[in-house]
Amino acid sequence: MTSEPLRLTVLGCATPYPSVDNPCSGYLVSGGGTRVWVDAGSGTLAQLQRHVRLDELDAIWISHLHADHSADLLTAYYGALYADIQLTAPIPLYGPPGIAGRLAHFLTNTDIRSPMEFAFAVEELHDGHQVRVGALTLTSRAVAHGIPAFALRVETTERSLVYSGDTAPCPGLTSLAKGCDVLLCEAESAQAPSAGEQVHHTPEDAGDTARAAQAGRLIVTHVGRFLTPQQAVARAKTRFDGPIDYAAPGATFPVG
Repeated sequence: MTSEPLRLTVLGCATPYPSVDNPCSGYLVSGGGTRVWVDAGSGTLAQLQRHVRLDELDAIWISHLHADHSADLLTAYYGALYADIQLTAPIPLYGPPGIAGRLAHFLTNTDIRSPMEFAFAVEELHDGHQVRVGALTLTSRAVAHGIPAFALRVETTERSLVYSGDTAPCPGLTSLAKGCDVLLCEAESAQAPSAGEQVHHTPEDAGDTARAAQAGRLIVTHVGRFLTPQQAVARAKTRFDGPIDYAAPGATFPVG
């Protein structure tokens, strides 16, 4: 364990499919010599390897099973078992209920179940799930996305980062983010739906959540294709007085 500070590296944040210069949702969270791949959207595995190999990861954490947050687990499976990676043990994988079956079903091309447990040691998330991974404490809360979905709080002894995953504004996220140093919050929607269930934040919602949680800093991410990053940041600023940034692909942010 080292004194390396808590950091967030953006692998990608596009939705609902990758663009030429922006993979889908994925982040590398590191601190104290511990490295966690948070969400594994399309294209993020390639960018992850700029920083860490699969066999150097301490864990993978997945917010929900939409493809723009999880699809690269499929290629990571092949990389972990059938290429130049030599795992000493399966990679701990924390994800929504049913994640193991979903992966195995997709990877199986015969009537023999894919041995996905050789690549990943799966532990299902639940509301309030908490685990210690190296120097980091990971706490998950259920959030409002229309399917099983979770937000994540990553803590060291001194700093805290909260990632919304995909969600509408909800008490679970606000309480999880209370007093955090950095809130990484999605801002997918240009406007809230006039009818039906809301499942994403608008930029204004992201600002409101950051203000309600008394976050030290807001980083907007997962900005939808009917908004520009500049518009998302400007609109969030109308609701939150603290520092606001955009999760630009390739950027690294110190936490605190």
